Order: sequence, then structure tokens, then C-alpha cells
Amino acid sequence: MIIQPRVRGFICLTSHPEGTAQNVKNQIEYVKSKGKIANGPKKVLVIGASTGFGLASRITAAFGSDAATIGVFFEKPAAEGKPGTAGWYNTAAFEKEAQSAGLYAKSINGDAFSDDIKKQAIELIKKDLGQVDLVVYSLASPRRTHPKTGVAHASVLKPIANPFTNKTVDFHAGVVSDISIQPVENEEDVANTIAVMGGEDWKFWIEDLKAAGVLADGVKTVAYSYIGPELTYPIYRNGTIGKAKDDLENTVPVINDLLKDLNGISYVSVNKALVTQSSSAIPVVPLYISLLYKVMKAKGIHEGTIEQMQRLFADRLYSTDGKLTLDEKGRIRVDDWEMRADVQEEVAKLWDEATTENLEEISDIKGYRDEFFNLFGFNFPEVNYEADTNEVITVPSIEG
Repeated sequence: MIIQPRVRGFICLTSHPEGTAQNVKNQIEYVKSKGKIANGPKKVLVIGASTGFGLASRITAAFGSDAATIGVFFEKPAAEGKPGTAGWYNTAAFEKEAQSAGLYAKSINGDAFSDDIKKQAIELIKKDLGQVDLVVYSLASPRRTHPKTGVAHASVLKPIANPFTNKTVDFHAGVVSDISIQPVENEEDVANTIAVMGGEDWKFWIEDLKAAGVLADGVKTVAYSYIGPELTYPIYRNGTIGKAKDDLENTVPVINDLLKDLNGISYVSVNKALVTQSSSAIPVVPLYISLLYKVMKAKGIHEGTIEQMQRLFADRLYSTDGKLTLDEKGRIRVDDWEMRADVQEEVAKLWDEATTENLEEISDIKGYRDEFFNLFGFNFPEVNYEADTNEVITVPSIEG
């Protein structure tokens, strides 16, 4: 079948198996080019392993320190005449590359919030790995059915207390406009967002893994967060999502108590603003990222997800000197280059200047578009998108 991108708003409805495979190969080659990570993890569970930071974490662990990896995700398999999701194809490509390199890699497809998937992961760890020494928590979902109560929670993307008006961009059309978002109407919206995107499920995973005896002595676990610049605070850090991120970060001492007798530790890593399926959905953020990319590329300090995760693993979690600098709230900061004063000053200046007419000149909106389509396997020069491709790709450990 010939697969072309079909876009609806911030979602691409199709994905390309050869393009996603190229994306995975490019990330693997980057990690290999940086050399092995000394004292890196050897047996890793990645929860939310099929796209974005989770996929990059899995690639970094496997090809940076020869780790055996188990990935958990919720993706749509491919079927004849119907492409699978990008995450499905990413995982198929990753497993193929891992097997070729002689690395253990197996995957579980299902609702990671559920007790059943947690049990499946525990059984697989017991059977094949015994224990894991790193647990990466990188789930991104708009909904969660609570495994204990059965209540379905849906997150909302809204400011709290006051309406928010600022610039945004339709990154497909390149049109800059103002957008106004009304605040939440009740505390239930905030509570639901925390239930979906906060730290409770991360804690549930660690509790279940520990109770099953599958966490190694000295185990580490890391979850991902974002802060961003003040101009995005009303819709992000001070909005409903920010409350969920606060909850995630406040879960760290709770998990540390759980891991104390295993000499284990948990961290939240605050990562850089990047083009992901999640960030594309947040008003204001695409315009900010396109300006940020322009500034950081000019300064030679731009990073994508794989560069971020390789730096997190090599220079922070598994640094050779064993030292790990945390911020005043105990967080790892790999958004440090993004938040440099000189970078933020230039972005703020460009933000004030940005219009539809000058967008192509003062921003990296083209780079933003390319990265968006890259997420779904498109816009890779190595791939002929006019040619027939086999859409029915299986994940070896799931269907093979």
C-alpha cells in the first residue's frame, strides 16, 4: 500500500513503517556514536516505551549500555490496508535492531494503568530477567481508568482561575493568531487531570514490582516532567497539567521510602521542550518550540529526544564521577540549555515580534513541521513515499 500523511489538527492519522524504522535507526546510530555508557543499566523496564522520551530511553539503554529491555505501551497493530500506529512500527523496528545486535527486547501491548498489564510485566521479568535495575516511567495518555475504583478519568488542558490569551500558531499553515482559553470550571477537572497525569500510577508500578521481588538492589526509577518559560506558565505549569506534574514530582519522596530497603532511588527529570504528539496539542507551545529551535540551533545547543536521553543517562543517572546535581526541588534538569538566560531572552524577543508574515524568517517552523511528520515516519529523505510498502508489520515478541 502507498501511505501518505493524513493530518487532522495536531494528529497524523497515518504512519509509515519504513519511515518509522528510519527514525529508530537514526536514534540508534546517534547513541552508538557517543560510545558506551559506563556503569549503565543492564535490565530495564520502560513504561510508555513506543514514542518520544520513552522510546529514546529504551534505545539509549539498549544501545548505550547493552541493556535487556522490556517495553510497555498501548498501540494499534497494523492490519491489511490499515497502517498501525507510529508507536507500533517504532517498536517493531526497535526489536528487529535489538535482535540483530544480540540484545534481549520484548514488549507488552495494553493499558499500562491496569493491574493486568502490571502483572504481565512482572511475570515476564520473573521469567526472563529475574529483576530490573532501572524503571523508566514515560506514560502520556489523555485518559485513565483507575485500577482500584474503576472510575474513568479524563485530563483537561486549561488554565486555573483566569482566562489565558496569547499567541499560538497553526504549524501546518504557518498562521500566527491569538487564542483564548477559559479556565477550569471546577476542582473536579484538576483532580481528573492529576489522576491521569500525576504520580499515583508510577507509585502503583513501583509498589507492585517491589512486592513481586523483581526490583534489583540499587534500582533506579525516573519519570519525566517539564517546566518551560514563564510565557507558557498559565496554560502549562500553573494550569491543570502543571498540577499533575507537581503531583508527579511530589511522588519522588514516597517512592524513595518504598525503595529505601533496596538502596534504590527515584528521580524526576525535567526535559527540554520538544516536538511530540503531546506537545503539539498544547496551544502556545508549538510557536514557542519553533522559536526555541531557531535560537538553540544557531547557538549549536539544540537537542532532540535521543540527544536528551543519551545526556540524561550518560551525564546524570550514570555519570562516571557518580555525582548528580539536582535543583532546589530535587529534580534532574536536562532542560538546562533551554532555560539558559541568553536563550530565553532571545526567544522572548522573537515571541514579541512573531507574526504570520515573518514566521518563516524568525522561527524554525519548517524544522517543527519536519519533526512532527518524522514522529509518524514521514519526511525522511531516505524513504520513497510514492512506492508500495508493506503495512502489515508485526512486533516479533508480540506477534511472532
